[in-house]
Amino acid sequence: MCGTCGCSSNAQIRLLPSGGHVHPVGQAGKHDHGHHEDGNDGWHASHDDVQTTADSAESGRTIRLQQKVLAKNDELAAANRQWLCDRGVLAVNLMSSPGSGKTTLLERTVMELAPQITISVIEGDQETMLDAKRIQAAGSRVVQINTGAGCHLDAGMVAGGLVGLDPPNGSVVVIENVGNLVCPALFDLGEAEKVVLASVTEGADKPLKYPHMFRQADLVLLNKTDLLPYVDFDVRQYSSALRRAAPDATLLQLSVTTGAGMQGWYDWLRRRVPPAPE
Repeated sequence: MCGTCGCSSNAQIRLLPSGGHVHPVGQAGKHDHGHHEDGNDGWHASHDDVQTTADSAESGRTIRLQQKVLAKNDELAAANRQWLCDRGVLAVNLMSSPGSGKTTLLERTVMELAPQITISVIEGDQETMLDAKRIQAAGSRVVQINTGAGCHLDAGMVAGGLVGLDPPNGSVVVIENVGNLVCPALFDLGEAEKVVLASVTEGADKPLKYPHMFRQADLVLLNKTDLLPYVDFDVRQYSSALRRAAPDATLLQLSVTTGAGMQGWYDWLRRRVPPAPE
């Protein structure tokens, strides 16, 4: 169980090969890419990890467990980051609330950038392989991570996903995180960039209500702008809220459905793809 948010962490990792049988990669933390020597299962905290005294208050124990959980996750994330850097692979952590359009964004991005950039996807959902199959149909290599009761991906899960993907040098891996505006912001996955996708159907106050998520963002994509004539959404209010919560984040407006504004997203992505190592 996650000591930070209390969710279960029994994630199942499955590779969707092109036109073939779904291959289980394993449970999170049971596989690595050669850089975890201790064999610990991802970010799980064992009984021995919790350093408490007999007179510790419950709140104190919770704080120390959370620190241990996040410290272990950060260790694994650093190993992921080095592994990706050595191969010249750009990893993007894509986060949003459910229904903002992450999968639709990835479908269109994969199809339209396929001749220029190789994009692989780690797909995070609590259950089903529905979104992974959509991404695969768009032409991308994809690994599905089902987190069960878990509300976020962690660095151990991503390590297992990278084993299955084996992304080529000079490519992009997009990590589509579980739909949630809270817990995914807490866990470093080893990514180079964090992108938050929002939509005009969610309301203009989200950056202020969920500041930690937006504060983590390098880029915020405001989706479904084609619906602006039909919803009560103030773009200027949203931009102001975002500047207050995350003054350094870049904001791009787009509509994945119509394609408006997608070029700005593509240009942002292209500029960050590293050259393939010699």
